[in-house]
Amino acid sequence: MSKRNVLAVLSAAALSAVSLSTALPVAAQGSSTSADTAAPVELAGVKYPATVEVAGQKLGLNGAGIRYKAIFKVYTAGLYMNAKATTPEAILANTGPKRMHIQMLRDIDGEELGKLFTKGMEQNTTRDEFGRSINGVLRMSEIFVQKKKLKSGESFGVDYIPGTGTVIFVNGAVVPGEPIKEPEFFNALLKIWIGKSPADNSLKTALMGGSK
Repeated sequence: MSKRNVLAVLSAAALSAVSLSTALPVAAQGSSTSADTAAPVELAGVKYPATVEVAGQKLGLNGAGIRYKAIFKVYTAGLYMNAKATTPEAILANTGPKRMHIQMLRDIDGEELGKLFTKGMEQNTTRDEFGRSINGVLRMSEIFVQKKKLKSGESFGVDYIPGTGTVIFVNGAVVPGEPIKEPEFFNALLKIWIGKSPADNSLKTALMGGSK
């Protein structure tokens, strides 16, 4: 083969490699965190972005779904974490920052919602775990009683920030007061949705990144 032909072959191979690299998805070109690879989700008109920032760290959408009661859509829920987790054990073992965001699809009495959450935590934790979370349980119940009603379209969320505690916000605004210090509280709250007796089995699957 002549020198000119060799150069032509090498040039074509180089161009082909560049094209292939450009066409490959990000995940195929190298490893990345869940925050980089998460995809946005829209449920019942509610949009969950692919990433959010909590305590200065980018978190990826681990999963999102809809809470149903009978045939009615009650709320959407999305879980954000710093690493993808597909089992309850992996979610609960992750000690990094997390966010649980819920947006209402129906009006619900605040006191009733607080009671439902308390019952959900009791059903999914041991007596000792619930006891260590009681300060947070009382604080959240008080917040919902004061709110009186969460209307369709309103939202609330809970951030877990390592070293700080759990911060609650309603309609995007942080609820005044000190963070809930007990580290057990956030996991006890998560167990409402991913525990052994979840509020909604299909929502539990969705929060772990499964099909909704």
